[in-house]
Amino acid sequence: MRSDNLSKRLGALGFPLFERERVDANLTLADVVRSKDLRLWEGFPVVLANSFEKELFNYDEVNQYLKVSADKSHFDSLVVMSLALYRALNLKFLWAGDLYKTFSKKRKEEFDTFLKKLKNNSNFQLAGKLMSSRRLKVTFDNYANQRQKKVDELLLVKKELGVEYALSQLFSPKQKELFFKKLRGEKLTKTEKEYFSRVVKKKVLALANPEAHYLAQKLLK
Repeated sequence: MRSDNLSKRLGALGFPLFERERVDANLTLADVVRSKDLRLWEGFPVVLANSFEKELFNYDEVNQYLKVSADKSHFDSLVVMSLALYRALNLKFLWAGDLYKTFSKKRKEEFDTFLKKLKNNSNFQLAGKLMSSRRLKVTFDNYANQRQKKVDELLLVKKELGVEYALSQLFSPKQKELFFKKLRGEKLTKTEKEYFSRVVKKKVLALANPEAHYLAQKLLK
């Protein structure tokens, strides 16, 4: 079941190399289980984690989509394997701990087996398929790195907006434009140079004064 529609839905739930759109996370997880596609199964921990974080996952709903008992069993094993992978990577998800508590004794024993294999980077069998511990870790690491990159980009945007706002309190739009042009080393016209020297530079000097900065910080405490 490797349809374009499934690929798009997987992308929306964080599995790399797929497009992104809003989807039914539980149906997507069920389709991944039914696909019996090794590559999609390797991405199952990514999709499960992203579904939980987006508050889209519902265990019972996934089971309702799975009509064959073998698929239900494979789903349970994939969930158990995913939680074992998170543990092996030292990732602490509150929801993962809560989900583990619902496991039967048999599934907890399966968890221990998966965890041991993952920690040793050994291959293991899941529903008759040979799973690679290294590939599982690399796939999840790629997702984690992409996620961190987006977080860093958001933090950078937030920082830039903060600077932009602060400068807007001190400079007029035209003065701020000259401030950034000078900062970027862009060439100023004769009129711009004169205006910068006469008006903007004085504000910049006041802004850079360490004593003024210290007093301003003290006032804000």
